Amino acid sequence: MLDGVLFFPVTPFTPEDSVDLPVLSEHVRRGVEAGAGGVFVACGTGEFHALEPREYADVVRTAVAAAGGRVPVFAGAGGSLPLARAFARAAEEAGADGLLLMPPYLVQAPAAGLVAYVTQVTAATGLPVIVYQRGGARFDVAAALEVARLPKVVGFKDGLGDLDQLSRIVTAVRADAVAGAKDFQFFNGMPTAESTVPAYRGIGVDLYSSAVFCFAPEISLAFHRAVTTGDDATVQRLLAGFFHPLIALRERTPGYAVSLVKAAVRLGGLDVGGVRPPLTDPTPGDLAELTRIVEAGRALVAVEAAR
Repeated sequence: MLDGVLFFPVTPFTPEDSVDLPVLSEHVRRGVEAGAGGVFVACGTGEFHALEPREYADVVRTAVAAAGGRVPVFAGAGGSLPLARAFARAAEEAGADGLLLMPPYLVQAPAAGLVAYVTQVTAATGLPVIVYQRGGARFDVAAALEVARLPKVVGFKDGLGDLDQLSRIVTAVRADAVAGAKDFQFFNGMPTAESTVPAYRGIGVDLYSSAVFCFAPEISLAFHRAVTTGDDATVQRLLAGFFHPLIALRERTPGYAVSLVKAAVRLGGLDVGGVRPPLTDPTPGDLAELTRIVEAGRALVAVEAAR
């Protein structure tokens, strides 16, 4: 069972555009030592879409070694069915503790096709699997219940934000005799998830991804403490003074949900390089604004700590 702040590290690249494994190891080590509850490597923030299979295996193996068994390490998988199965097997061979199964690319699939996709990928591995609903992968209640009943599926992550539909899925899965008997967990997977955490918690979804943890774990952890202890005043101050300005900047350019995070890690002193196309790195003006937003967030945390 996962708990706490879930860490989604970026994938560092060298100036020659190869994966920088020593920097990745340091990035993961710092995150684990800062208090991450789990590591999700080579996922959305980690530019899974931009990695070829050999790089992917190296990334997962490096993250597993850096975590050193202190927290679970989940690896992203997805894309075409043959590749998704290959990634699942590679993650298992590299020592991952589980998989985050992301959507197939390009196609808009019917619910029955998504169930078949999840079924066939889980059959290729012995690892537990969290299914990620986002983009073209949209599960109705019946399909979500069907995949939740699969023996290796242990979680469902939502990146759509349709809380009415998700509430019905959560209720159905938890009431089901098969799925409800497992240690099954639901996750908020929205970009900059902290902004929707209060709403998701209202329907019983407490776990969430924290991209902010990559570059400002003290802000991420302060928010998590506030939201889990019912300190609504601190939650609102952090949302207004840090998370909402960050979201406004993120929405300026497609792909900034990844490239701003990577840029913020660089601004913090760890050279993780830029993003691979088709994503683009932030402009100088946006970098300056990002710096101001992060400084404001850290100042808020310092004030809260002094109270």
